[in-house]
Amino acid sequence: MTFKSDQPYNDLPLLPLETELETAAVLKAAIGANRALAELKGKAESIPNQSILINSIILQEAKASSEIENVITTNDRMYEAFAAGDGNYDPQTKEVLRYREALWKGFNALADRPLSTNLFVDLVQTIKQNEAGIRDTPGTVIANPNTNKIIYWPPEGEDRIRNLLANLETYIHDDTAIDPLVQMAVVHYQFEAIHPFDDGNGRTGRILNILFLVMKELLNLPIVYLSDYIIRHKGDYYRLLREVTEKQAWEPWILFMLDAVETTAQETMQRIEDIRTLLQETLEKARTELPARVYSKELVELLFEQPYCKIKFLVDRGIAKRQTAGDYLSELEKAGILKSKQVGRETLYLNTKLYALLSGTQG
Repeated sequence: MTFKSDQPYNDLPLLPLETELETAAVLKAAIGANRALAELKGKAESIPNQSILINSIILQEAKASSEIENVITTNDRMYEAFAAGDGNYDPQTKEVLRYREALWKGFNALADRPLSTNLFVDLVQTIKQNEAGIRDTPGTVIANPNTNKIIYWPPEGEDRIRNLLANLETYIHDDTAIDPLVQMAVVHYQFEAIHPFDDGNGRTGRILNILFLVMKELLNLPIVYLSDYIIRHKGDYYRLLREVTEKQAWEPWILFMLDAVETTAQETMQRIEDIRTLLQETLEKARTELPARVYSKELVELLFEQPYCKIKFLVDRGIAKRQTAGDYLSELEKAGILKSKQVGRETLYLNTKLYALLSGTQG
């Protein structure tokens, strides 16, 4: 069996592989990655309001994963659009927010649905906002954008693709002796190699990474986003994927993914610590500087669920009625905690320090 870039890879090997995956180097790297994930899982539980992590980290993953596919928006545009919720934004920002919606849909689905072909289709349809299904037309290739030379020609034929996905499903749910992080690296490669959709494969595959970690109970929340690591090492990411295909070079690919998990888990732990510190500082500032009628722990925590806040959020949470909610937000602005911004006919209030922390622009 030899891979040829100018022919469909219809002989893509089924899982499990006969290749030895858990080499000494891989097992050593897996120990560090698993330890980092376990520490992150514990640290995440130290945040009293889990929504603080869910929105801030999932939105950053949505932005980074979409950026890999050249779907670009700014942090401000993304957070503003998420808070406004009116759909009156540019197509790329909308597509980033749909990635967030797909990831959240997949996470919630794990309670009663297995990771499966049907769920993958739901995810890609959410991202692309269409009725895309499994690829059924020939001629889909991945080519060098500069030379148009074919780099990879994925398997063809809907039946073949569905059979490969069925095999992948079986492997995902096979609780073998293999380390689950090694298994995740194999799953990610296989999904990308199958390339089951006309578009959206990369983003769906990266959502699958996160859902797999949650399914294996390595995380309780989908808060490890590997996309930022992939952006920083984009050349290596695509080169190593290609070398698995062309040379069956599994060890370098698995080591790359294990380092991605460990590095990202450590960075997320630091982000959680930074958010927790800022939350405590803001609670103290609000307690000492706001009128007693305004201050509440619940109100300050709400300001950390996403960078932008608005009157409706306070009303929906039962913190205050509409007029009073507006007064509360004005007092928070006077205290220097929020900064108002007119967006259409609505006023949004930005938690400036949280935004700077999440965007990496704090001094």
